[in-house]
Amino acid sequence: MTHHFRVNFKTTILLVILQGAVVVLFYSWYASVSPHHSAPPEGKVHILLLSSWRSGSSFMGQVFSQHPSVFYLMEPAWHVWIKNHKSGASVLRVSVRDLLWSLYKCDFSVMNAYLPENPHLSSLFMWARSQALCSPPACTVKSANETQCHQECHTQSLKKAEEACHTYTHVVLKETRFFELESLYPLLQDPNLNLRVVHLVRDPRAVMQSREQSAYLLHSDSAIVLEQRNVPDAEKQYKVIQEICRSHLHIYGRAIFDPPPFLEGCYKLVRFEDVARNPLTELNNIYEFAGLKMTSEVEEWIHNMTHGKGKGSWNEAFKITSRNAAEVSQAWRTVLPHSKVRRIQEVCKGAMLLLGYRTVDSEEEQKRLDIDLSVPGEP
Repeated sequence: MTHHFRVNFKTTILLVILQGAVVVLFYSWYASVSPHHSAPPEGKVHILLLSSWRSGSSFMGQVFSQHPSVFYLMEPAWHVWIKNHKSGASVLRVSVRDLLWSLYKCDFSVMNAYLPENPHLSSLFMWARSQALCSPPACTVKSANETQCHQECHTQSLKKAEEACHTYTHVVLKETRFFELESLYPLLQDPNLNLRVVHLVRDPRAVMQSREQSAYLLHSDSAIVLEQRNVPDAEKQYKVIQEICRSHLHIYGRAIFDPPPFLEGCYKLVRFEDVARNPLTELNNIYEFAGLKMTSEVEEWIHNMTHGKGKGSWNEAFKITSRNAAEVSQAWRTVLPHSKVRRIQEVCKGAMLLLGYRTVDSEEEQKRLDIDLSVPGEP
């Protein structure tokens, strides 16, 4: 018994030392990488909202889409993956990158390889989520909501989107199909793009709980993430979340600990939980990073979307509805079985440590909502 205690004690000390080293390294690099005090970019600005599925990226995309200076597209690389649904993510990453590169330049001819002949606005994935596509000059009228946009704008030519893109100061693309920062290096080095990356992450335990609500919709994407490997059904969800965690760890680690010179001032990490805790403050910081000025209309929209009732139902998984942001971010703690929580913590321990998510050791600790598992200001 004494020997067993001594091994555990030494292991604990080692973990504390390693965690301390990570914190020191983080703060030493953070001063040079943090964009909080960078000057607003000049000229046309291009933003990549980089995230993974079920991490709050649809909401964050709408935060950008609501701004009158932003031309926004939601997950254009969906077309690449759906066209090549038998492939793996590593094979498709160059095609995904080149697609985004063209769209940032407002060149929509790249979409011809993935869309039917004579495509319309409605040919684009989730096109009505873009305020820019539901307003002049892309559409003849400014739509009040997605329903009206579907009715009034769906027959507009895709050429209208290309023309509209040129009239905005900011082009924002939201994407979930990058798993390493290196794929983006050519875009970041392009002096004509002035590309800035907003990297949105979320507690993987919350991601898992949200994915379970929409698993059947993510089946094809999951197969591509897993490189079409034959994984037992019971293990698939854990293998996917492990890949997602690995990618966040790799991207954030590279941006903080080993950043190339051209990344300075061009990368910002955002945790969904911090946005849920203090929406206006966090989103104002993101706007500042992107060179956008907050408007009273966007502020009102943010307040309405984050101060609703409840955490959303299963059939609202891909909808932007008014919810209580704090309840949404904590929902997993009362819903997800502790056995699953332990498994997620095992496969994501590195990412959770670096991104500032605390583990729980018991079901009781998991359900004690007074214990904060993502401390404000960390990482």
